[in-house]
Amino acid sequence: MAHIDYYASLNSPWTHFGAARIEALAAQHGATLRIFPVDFGTIFAGSGGLPLPKRSPQRQAYRLQELARWRDTLGIPIKIHPKHFPHNEIPAAACVIGLREAMGDAPAIALAHRVLKALWEEERNPADPATLAALIADVGLDAEKVMALGSDPHWQERRLADTQAALDRGVFGAPCYVIGDDIFWGQDRLEFVARRLARG
Repeated sequence: MAHIDYYASLNSPWTHFGAARIEALAAQHGATLRIFPVDFGTIFAGSGGLPLPKRSPQRQAYRLQELARWRDTLGIPIKIHPKHFPHNEIPAAACVIGLREAMGDAPAIALAHRVLKALWEEERNPADPATLAALIADVGLDAEKVMALGSDPHWQERRLADTQAALDRGVFGAPCYVIGDDIFWGQDRLEFVARRLARG
C-alpha cells in the first residue's frame, strides 16, 4: 500500500486548492495519507524561500493572477484577498496534530481542510477560538475535547520536530506530497502524484 506524507500550510491557498483532490487520489489508489501542518516560515528560512511580504512586487502580482486562474479553472470560489490572511495558524495546527496522534489521520485531515475552507472561502478567522471550535464541530468532532487536546504544549514541540523532519527530507514549499523519496511540490503537481500512485 502506498503512503503519502502531506506537508500542509493552514494559510496556503495552494494547499486549499489541492485539498479535496489529494484526498480523492489517496482513496482512489488505496493509499494512506498523513498530514503534517508544519511551520513554513521556518522551512523558508532553512531552504532559501521568502515569506510572501518579502517577495518582489512582480512575484506578488503574479501570485494574484495565478490565484484567479486556478480559482476559475478548478471552480473553487476563493477570495483573492481574504480578510483574515494570514491568520495565526498555531492553535489550529496544534488541534490537527493532536487529532492525528490521538484519533488518526482522517479527522486531522478533515479539520485542516475545514480550516482552509473557512479562511479562503468564508472570510472566517480560524485563529479565533470560537470560530475554531465551530469548525471542529462542523467536521463532527467534540469541540470542547479537541480544543482541550490542542492546548497541550506538547503539540507545539511536535510541530517543531515535524518541521525539522520536513526540511531534512527536502520539503521547501506548501503543499508538498511525499511518496517514498519522491517529492511533489504544489497542487499543480497532483497529476504526477496520480501517476506515481498508479505505479504502486
